[in-house]
Amino acid sequence: MGLFSELKLAVPWGHIAVKVWGSQKNPPVLCLHGWLDNANSFDRLIPLLPQDFHYVAMDFGGHGLSSHYSPGLPYYHHNFVSEVRRVAAAFKWTRFSLLGHSFGGTVGGMETENILTYKRRNMEHMFQVEASQNSLRVSSLEEMLQGLLNKNSHLNKECGELLLQRGTTKMATGVVLNRDRRLSVPEHSFDFVSKEMFVHFIRRLQANVLLVKATQGYYDVRRANDENKEPLFFMVDTLRTILKERFQYVEIPGNHYVHMNNQHLVAGIVSAFLQSQPRTASRL
Repeated sequence: MGLFSELKLAVPWGHIAVKVWGSQKNPPVLCLHGWLDNANSFDRLIPLLPQDFHYVAMDFGGHGLSSHYSPGLPYYHHNFVSEVRRVAAAFKWTRFSLLGHSFGGTVGGMETENILTYKRRNMEHMFQVEASQNSLRVSSLEEMLQGLLNKNSHLNKECGELLLQRGTTKMATGVVLNRDRRLSVPEHSFDFVSKEMFVHFIRRLQANVLLVKATQGYYDVRRANDENKEPLFFMVDTLRTILKERFQYVEIPGNHYVHMNNQHLVAGIVSAFLQSQPRTASRL
């Protein structure tokens, strides 16, 4: 299932770009990439998954080949959630599975004490970008790749090149990043929720859930706090307690980009989950 098609779905601010594998007659799986990545994040994994599904990998707004948000409109977590709804509506799906990596699989944060700081920084950053008259920074592809690898120690050269294929545009003197410069660090856009609210959300969840954790991956959206594993433990315990047999938790060796650099291992786990679910059930 290596063949895919490219589509642009119309939205009020432009379009959402998606990559599509398989027949639309099959049960749909919507694939959501991580922060500052793009739909190419799933290029290595999807061909290894069951072929009797319809896979759609979208670029979030401001990422990949999707349109940037209109000037003055900040990137908030609920905006990305609404994009998922727009894609589902465009394909006329009533039920579908979600396959998310990192930010794409985020259910909610665990702490709220810094939420005002993050929202303020988001607005300040947006104003700074708007005030800046600097033109797009043109770099060589090699320089762009090295910068990406320097900022993402879990990313290898081949996977970095794959993300930049969709994440850059060729210019006369080099390449420029496609992503919106207003996208800075993820916690500026996250909707952090309290533990009580998280429990409330999970109690209302009707889907079956598979959570795959790479043992050398990240534990916290703020890398400085990565040693604090309590939020993940709380989330897993809550999901297991409330969802019971509807929740599966699997730990695998690997880093944050294990779905790209050890895609066969991830594919086996995800494939078993997809094939074990009733075709009429909601899945997450």
